[in-house]
Amino acid sequence: MKKYLSLYEKIKEEILSGVYSAGDKIPSKRVMADLTGYSQITVMNAYSLLETEGYIEARERSGYFVCKIDALPRIEKKPLLTKLKEEELIEGDNEFEYSLWFKTVRKVISERDRELFIKSATEGCAVLRNAISDYLYRYRGMIAPPDRIIIGSGSEQLYETVVKVLGTEAFYGIEDPSYKQIERVYLGCGARLKKLKMGSDGIMTAELENSGVGVLHVTPFNSFPSGVTASIQKRYEYLNYAKAHGAYIVEDDFASEFFLPGNPIQSLYGISGGDNVIYINTFSKSLSPAMRIGYMIIPESLIYIYKEKTKGFSCSVPVLDQYVLAEFISSGSFERHLSRVRRKMNKKGDKL
Repeated sequence: MKKYLSLYEKIKEEILSGVYSAGDKIPSKRVMADLTGYSQITVMNAYSLLETEGYIEARERSGYFVCKIDALPRIEKKPLLTKLKEEELIEGDNEFEYSLWFKTVRKVISERDRELFIKSATEGCAVLRNAISDYLYRYRGMIAPPDRIIIGSGSEQLYETVVKVLGTEAFYGIEDPSYKQIERVYLGCGARLKKLKMGSDGIMTAELENSGVGVLHVTPFNSFPSGVTASIQKRYEYLNYAKAHGAYIVEDDFASEFFLPGNPIQSLYGISGGDNVIYINTFSKSLSPAMRIGYMIIPESLIYIYKEKTKGFSCSVPVLDQYVLAEFISSGSFERHLSRVRRKMNKKGDKL
């Protein structure tokens, strides 16, 4: 069979089987030639035959479109593609001021121009790291040098970075119960785990003291799914264990901005000065689950190791997203958003 006839038969079958519906535009001759590997002359001959027989029609300066052919017999065939159900808003999304975010996006695009096309450093864009550093000092009283702040696409990717930096020789201690993704990511990265039973105010003392873990991953505020918030005594217990055993603490501070009542409670990083604490937080709870941006603060002693282990890797967060979030934080919009949500939660007596 000649090539143009083969192409004609293929397109005709697609029209009859519903791949193309009446009124659909089919690819231009040039595009179809690229897709099939045929010459444009071959494509033109196939299109001419389809047009002659009434399957398609040419519209001036618009291209070729499928004709309405309901009277013709149709080939029964299941659709090749089934459309996915579009995502729906989930609980918490409606707390976010979308219009303000989009206004910030327009501002950044208008003012930053070519800067948005400069590749980010592995650690993330300086503008966002600076903004987070300033915010943490204003809102949390935490001193976090920007050069120790690492940007990543959410907590799970940052957990992976922890294993890259700290390795897999030491045991990792995690809360039992804990957020399932912590265990899944660590195991997926080859880390060895010990599950440490939770009490009413954090990991049980005997469990911790007898664990021998070299990395302790804790969520001091509102640990999921237990809902336990570690007391100040328990927080010092974690820090004392790390100091006595030469261990590192991974502080997972998810959603701590919404501590009620009063101001956010003091972080392990803030208490210790961060010498042996890797602090992790994200914007998934404070802004939106769709906001796949998080950050970690690493001790100064680990900066060289981090750079060596991540050499050649790119930051996984798009530059535009980093600049928009930086502007949102620096303008004070983020803190106003947190205050508004916390007032609303306080009024309702809500819990996370």
